[in-house]
Amino acid sequence: MAARNIKTAYSKISVKSQTVLPAEVRERLAVGPGDRLRYLLTPEGIQIEKALPESDDPFATFTEWAGAIDEEDYADL
Repeated sequence: MAARNIKTAYSKISVKSQTVLPAEVRERLAVGPGDRLRYLLTPEGIQIEKALPESDDPFATFTEWAGAIDEEDYADL
C-alpha cells in the first residue's frame, strides 16, 4: 500500500463556535473573505470544499433538497 502525503493543520473553536482556517487550508481551498464553504458529511469523515456563490448555485432556492439524504442521493451528479 502506497503512503499517502498527509499534512495536518489545527485550529481552535471559540466560545461562539467560530474558528479560523489555517493559512494552508485557505490557500488549498482558494478561499478568502466572503467566500462560502460547504461541508460534506460522509461515513469516512468530513470534507470541506469551496462552495459556489449563492447566485451561481442552481439549487440554492430549493432548501427542501438541502438534507443529508439528498446530498448522498445527488453526490454523483
